[in-house]
Amino acid sequence: MAENEPDYPETGQAASDSEASQLEAPAVSEDVAPVVEEFMEQAAQQNEAAAEAVPSEDSEPGTYISFENVSKSFGDFAVLKDVSFFVNSGETLCILGRSGVGKSVSLQMLMGFLKPDSGVVRVAGEDIAGFDEEQMQGIRRKVTMVFQNGALFDSITVGENVAFPLRERRELAEDQILQVAKGLLEMVGVAGMENLLPSDLSTGMKRSVAIARALASQPEAILYDEPTTMVDPLMGHLLGDLIKRLKHQLHLTSIVVTHDMRFAKKLADRVVFLDQGKARFFGTMEEMEASTDSILREFLALDALVLPA
Repeated sequence: MAENEPDYPETGQAASDSEASQLEAPAVSEDVAPVVEEFMEQAAQQNEAAAEAVPSEDSEPGTYISFENVSKSFGDFAVLKDVSFFVNSGETLCILGRSGVGKSVSLQMLMGFLKPDSGVVRVAGEDIAGFDEEQMQGIRRKVTMVFQNGALFDSITVGENVAFPLRERRELAEDQILQVAKGLLEMVGVAGMENLLPSDLSTGMKRSVAIARALASQPEAILYDEPTTMVDPLMGHLLGDLIKRLKHQLHLTSIVVTHDMRFAKKLADRVVFLDQGKARFFGTMEEMEASTDSILREFLALDALVLPA
């Protein structure tokens, strides 16, 4: 583990419901609490209904997102080769692997920013590989993405960034929008920063604001692209707790791209390990740690290294 990576507890598995319930959310101000609680409860109910609408077998959660034999090349360089994996409704999948193996490309295909050369990409039961931009807008109302750089609007305040998707939906009065935006910022640990510009924030704070903005759109799923890259250990730990808590509180489906095994252990129900364009492993964290595959063993051994200060 590199010295600037957060030091997470060695859980070996994603948090159970009881563990998640012990995560205390930052307090929301009394003046906005009723509106924010109603907003979050509505989101949770919508996500439960969406999960029930996804086809399933044997009373198990249905598959919300899947790659089925997906390939993608840029010129002569094959980034993904016949890759398959899935994530069920309400679960978290972590995509692991070294730099340049197609982790972020996978997220961009789920958002429709890139198209696969072959294979099937399913979101909420729909094959989106052939969707046009108008159809993808419907998918992006269900699935949102938290980018590495936050992708915040630089010219407007933090509060206005979070309020933006609320105003687009035109479902709340202006005073309610301001209350929800304030409450969401408090929930993600950046209270009182509504009037600052994104340029005034640290990298970790920008990520928290980006998560608050994602929540404002009441998504069914959130995709996180390297959420702990270039953040200090404390902020990385807080982001991990936040992602885990939101999964249980809102029944969110999540995909987290990361290079950090300890972060993955904290969050993952399943992991997919990409190597040289292939899905070299797909399964639970326990199954990955028990694997005898030489490449996986090398990756795990290198991750366990603690570099001298």
